[in-house]
Amino acid sequence: MKKVISIVGARPNFIKVAPIHKAFQKYDKTVQHLICHTGQHFDEKMSKIFFEELEMPKPHFYLGVGGGSHAEQTAKIMIEFEKVVLSEKPDFIIVVGDVNSTMACSLVATKLGVPVAHVEAGLRSFDREMPEEINRMVTDVISNYLFVSERSGLENLKREGIDDSKIYFTGNVMIDSLIYYLPKIDKSTILKDMGLVKDSYILGTFHRPSNVDSEVSLNQLVDMLNNLSATKKIVFPVHPRTMNNLIKFGIRDKISQNIIMTEPLGYIEFLALTQGASLLITDSGGIQEETTYLGVQCITVRDNTERPVTVTVGTNQLIGTNLKNVEKAAFNVLSGNLKKGSIPELWDGKVAERITKIIVEKLT
Repeated sequence: MKKVISIVGARPNFIKVAPIHKAFQKYDKTVQHLICHTGQHFDEKMSKIFFEELEMPKPHFYLGVGGGSHAEQTAKIMIEFEKVVLSEKPDFIIVVGDVNSTMACSLVATKLGVPVAHVEAGLRSFDREMPEEINRMVTDVISNYLFVSERSGLENLKREGIDDSKIYFTGNVMIDSLIYYLPKIDKSTILKDMGLVKDSYILGTFHRPSNVDSEVSLNQLVDMLNNLSATKKIVFPVHPRTMNNLIKFGIRDKISQNIIMTEPLGYIEFLALTQGASLLITDSGGIQEETTYLGVQCITVRDNTERPVTVTVGTNQLIGTNLKNVEKAAFNVLSGNLKKGSIPELWDGKVAERITKIIVEKLT
C-alpha cells in the first residue's frame, strides 16, 4: 500500500484537494490518501464548513500553525510538517495552489527525498511583490511533477527551463468541484434568504493589501461600491482583513444601505450567489476561474493576473487598481456591454481523474 499526503492550508486548497481525494478512492486497494491541514487559515468555523460541504474526511493531520509573518508561518509549517513526514514516511506529497503551506511543505518533502507533485503549476502574475508569486516559483522549481491548469502555465515553465518530462497539462481541478456540486449550488436558497433575484445584484470580494490595507485605497473602494449600489444592490462578503481595516480607519459606517455586508460565506452559498450575479467585482484569483466557467461577468481589481485564460478566453476583465476605471467598466457591463466568453480547454470535471491516474502510475 502506497501512502500519499495532500496538503491543505487555505480555503481554496480544500476546493482543489476534494476532487483529488474522491478520485483516489478508485485506487483504495493500492493507495492510502491522507490529508494534512496546516492550519494556515485558522478560522475553525470556515474550515469546518468547507470540509463538510466538500464531503472531505476530517484531516488526518492538523498542524495548527495559525498566523504570524510570512517567515514565521512558513517556518512553523516546515517544522511541524517535517515531523509528519518522518513519522509517516509517505511515498508522495501533493501540494496545490500558491499559499505559504504549498511552498513550505514542498521544501520539507524535497529535502527528505519524497517526490512532490504541484497541482496548478506554472501560473505567473510576474509580480514579485505578491507573496503567492514567490511561493509558485519556488514550488515549481523543486517539484517532481507539475500539473498545469491552463496553457500559459506550459509556456511559463518552458521559459523557466523546467524539464518537459515533469510537466502535464491536466486542466483546472477547481472546476471539478464546481461541476460536481452544481446540483447542490442550484438548490441553494441563499438568494431567497437574502431577498435577491437572479441578475438583480452585484457580488464583490476584496482582500488584497493593495486594495484594503491603506486608508486611501479602502476609502476609494467604498466610494466606488456606494456609487454602484445606487444602480443595483451589492452583496459584500467581507474578508476578516478587510473588516478589520474598515473598522480601524473608521470607514465601516460610510457603507451604503444598499450594500449587504455578510461574513465570509461557505462554498455552496458563495457559488450560488456567483451564479445569480449580474456582475462580480473581485481581487481574488480563483473567482476569476469560477465566473469564467459559469459565464458570469467578472471585473478583476488587480494590475495583473496569474490566470490569463480567464481574460483571453473567459468572461473576466482585468481593469487594474484605478477604481475610477473599475467603476466605469462596471457601469459599462451593467448597461449591457457584456464580455463574451467560453470554457477553457480541459476544464471538464475530469482533471482529478487525470492527475491521480498519473500519480498512481508513477507509484507502481
